[in-house]
Amino acid sequence: MTNKTLRVMVVDDEPLARQGLKLRLQAHADVEIVGECNNGLDAVTTISQERPDLVFLDIQMPELNGFQVIHKLRELKQPMPLIVFVTAYDSYAIKAFDIHALDYVLKPIDDMRLEAALSKVRDTLSAQQNQDNTNKLVNLVADLTGDDCEEILRKLAAGEPVESSPYPDVMSIKDGSEVTRVPVADIQWVDAAGDYMCVHAKEGMHIMRKTMKELEQSLNPKTFIRVHRSALVNINFVKKLVSHVSGEYHLILHNDTELKVSRSHRDRVKQAMNL
Repeated sequence: MTNKTLRVMVVDDEPLARQGLKLRLQAHADVEIVGECNNGLDAVTTISQERPDLVFLDIQMPELNGFQVIHKLRELKQPMPLIVFVTAYDSYAIKAFDIHALDYVLKPIDDMRLEAALSKVRDTLSAQQNQDNTNKLVNLVADLTGDDCEEILRKLAAGEPVESSPYPDVMSIKDGSEVTRVPVADIQWVDAAGDYMCVHAKEGMHIMRKTMKELEQSLNPKTFIRVHRSALVNINFVKKLVSHVSGEYHLILHNDTELKVSRSHRDRVKQAMNL
């Protein structure tokens, strides 16, 4: 373990919860409390300024919840401290975060459980594994904003298991002896060309050997929708849906690409566009 002083922040919207946690932390000689916040917005600012080693972060708060605090820090490209979630949720539900957050403590906080969490923090810093834990946590919340965050909170409150996204952030496309890593968020649409898929991304087109079914199963269905037997579209790049006198529908992308919507996929496209 390390003899390093732990610079700690406490973030919780409940004054009594903050005070109780601070009193318990002050009993540890190697802990220095460098700040406290009662909402997510202040937490982002203070974490950026103080650069703590460890943050005890409440999950459900006003302004920004705990997940959104982490997302905002990542968005601002701020160094990520180690995170211990503080929560009133049932331990069964929160176990889903064991491999993503460094640890969690339940309210009301138990002295022995707090000591165990601090020991894990000390061991992590000593072994210099903080970057690995940061990456796991960032992967969990990278895409969690708005309704997605609320859905996570709902699942926790209901005792339902919570998992990180099974869909990749980057697609590796092999072309001969070269492999190109394409950010999935940059893929605008995909169409089939015989036994190959043409992946149209921001920086250009890539060819990959994979079936449309295989590709569709590997992409998030909330983002990529089937518009035709041979075409998938990233809904984030759709500018408008146009209906023609013939009864056909076409999608117009932001780069003015026009794609036909087949009759069998029309309802799904409308639903994705909230029509």
